[in-house]
Amino acid sequence: MAEPLTDARSTGGQRVRGFGSRIGWPLARRVGGAVFVLWAVATLTFFAVRLIPGDPAEAILGGPGSQTSPEALAAVRAEYGLDQPVFLQYLAQLGRLATGDLGRSYALNMDVGPLVLSQLGGTLILAVLALTVAWILALGLATWSTGRGRVARRIGSGLEIVAAALPHFWLATTLIVVASVWWGILPPISTADARGLVLPVLTLAIPLAGFLGQVMRESLTTALESPFVLSARARGEGERGVLWRHALRHAALPAIGLSGWAFGSLISGAVVVETVFARPGLGRTLLNAVTVRDVPVVIGVVMVVALAYILMTILTDLASRLADPRPTTSTAGGAQ
Repeated sequence: MAEPLTDARSTGGQRVRGFGSRIGWPLARRVGGAVFVLWAVATLTFFAVRLIPGDPAEAILGGPGSQTSPEALAAVRAEYGLDQPVFLQYLAQLGRLATGDLGRSYALNMDVGPLVLSQLGGTLILAVLALTVAWILALGLATWSTGRGRVARRIGSGLEIVAAALPHFWLATTLIVVASVWWGILPPISTADARGLVLPVLTLAIPLAGFLGQVMRESLTTALESPFVLSARARGEGERGVLWRHALRHAALPAIGLSGWAFGSLISGAVVVETVFARPGLGRTLLNAVTVRDVPVVIGVVMVVALAYILMTILTDLASRLADPRPTTSTAGGAQ
């Protein structure tokens, strides 16, 4: 009876180590890397905003045209710690960020945390919808062009290249002219209803669909020529079943891995899209803050965006590991 018990413990140990090697340890490394990335982003942003021409004290008092007295500027510098050496200001900024304090806006005279959170929802909705639409477009084009001959592959490849090369500003302007000016079916600026989301979402989704489509179509072509697909066909599996039950799961892995990067690109593209379509969000908030040299808002927005990007990267990494059909095995000695 002792031998089966030993085997059960060994098997249980293998399961624990298998989970750790597949999800646990990569997640721990991701969390450690996230802390380093947040520190690096905070450091780079702090010193980068110092390179913007102008005096932060003047921005607090209304900008360079406010004609404030030297005494008022000195009082503001003392109040906000701007009269301290830059390194001490940097340490104070890190201390506030470590406690979750994003500071107070110079221009708006309000806490940065509630300001950023009030704009975060709109940008996240825009990014998630754009990522979903991009996946649908990329998946549809990849499945249509694969297995339909050389002409279909060339058409699909051409559409993907053109879509990926479209600048957000040009695409947004074109969509406004076509859908709003010529056809009159959609509003030219973002509105509170669902119709106001269509053009901003398409502006972000179409270029991203080009990138995802290229990766997905190449992976799908490779998967359809793999031995496991040939085996499925030999068992009598139809082409539709081969595609949707076997090949797509393998072909989607590279695209899933790119979704974290794609989410970051959508957040950066939101700066242009939210400005063109007059849509409230983190993009417009960041642009306005840079314009008036509102340093706390710039740092707050960048930190929140970096955190959202890190979380999305961790989720996509976990999704890739869970969706990977290839088994991960380990033994007690670490060898097969």
